[in-house]
Amino acid sequence: MSEPRKVVLATRNKGKVKEFNKLFAELGWEGISLDDFEGVPEVIEDGDTFEANALKKARVISTYLGMPAVGDDSGLEVDALDGRPGVYSAGFAGEDATDEANWRKLLAELSAVPADERTARFRCVLALVEPGREPVISSGYCAGIIVDEPAGTNGFGYDPVFYLPEQNKTMAQLAPEEKNRISHRAMAMQNLLSALKEKE
Repeated sequence: MSEPRKVVLATRNKGKVKEFNKLFAELGWEGISLDDFEGVPEVIEDGDTFEANALKKARVISTYLGMPAVGDDSGLEVDALDGRPGVYSAGFAGEDATDEANWRKLLAELSAVPADERTARFRCVLALVEPGREPVISSGYCAGIIVDEPAGTNGFGYDPVFYLPEQNKTMAQLAPEEKNRISHRAMAMQNLLSALKEKE
């Protein structure tokens, strides 16, 4: 058996690492967290698109460690707000805003918008950067509707107010394994996997 090919995931989030590794197993790859390395530089996400931020993370980490690296960026796009909060999702209500402060600000901005015009999507972009190769970019999204009343205690961010009509639940009411099947990150990861299989 050959050793799995190691890829650095530009995250310290153990849940994300686990998710990636389920898919990477199909390629014979193994994702490693930034926690396994010392002195890795913090990457400032200052791009104005998800793709720019994902690429920047992957490039900085890949260059620093001399290894393949995957960066990701994601957020919420609301149609009635012309795609906002977008790349500013995490700090929508201010730099150190809590999840609740962010979704409360969102609901305040949508207070005059009728239910059928509150369409939105979670979007995720992944970038794989390998030394000496062209980056591979993939994206995925999960469509839903922003509701007035939060529901559910799973998940994080805007999950309690992001309603999925097909599931008849908010994202925060889904069990983690359900969310991992349909989430924007799961879709982006499947698309990355397909792109990599084509290249193999």
